Amino acid sequence: MQILLMFHSILRWLVMIVAVAAVIKFALGWLRGGKFSGMDRGLASGFSGLIDLQATLGIIYLVWDGIANSGFPMFRIEHATTMILAAVLAHLPAMWKKAEDRVRFRNLLFVVIGTLVLVYVGVARLPGGWTR
Repeated sequence: MQILLMFHSILRWLVMIVAVAAVIKFALGWLRGGKFSGMDRGLASGFSGLIDLQATLGIIYLVWDGIANSGFPMFRIEHATTMILAAVLAHLPAMWKKAEDRVRFRNLLFVVIGTLVLVYVGVARLPGGWTR
C-alpha cells in the first residue's frame, strides 16, 4: 500500500516537469506561430497520459486504503474530485485536432495551465500539501 502512495507522490513531480515543458513549448508555438508537429502531439498526449496514470493510481489508493484503513475523510474526496476534473480537462485538446496550428497551441497552453491550477488546488487540499 505504501509503495503505491510513494509512487503516486513521486509521479506528481514528473507530471510537473512535463507540464512546465508543455507550457513553454505551447507558449512559444502560439506566440511565434509555429507549426504543430508530432513532437507537440506527443507532448500533449504524454501530459494527458501522465495525468491519467496519476488519477488511476490515486483512485486505486483512495478505494484500497479507504476500505482497509482510514476511511474516506473529506479532504481525500475533495482531492480525488479535483484531480478527476484535472484529468478531464487534460483531455479537452482532442476536440481541437482539426483547428489551425496557432489555435491548437493557444488552447493547449490554456488547458495545461488550467490543469496545473486544478492539480495545485487538489494537492493543497491534502494534509501537508506540497511538502508531503
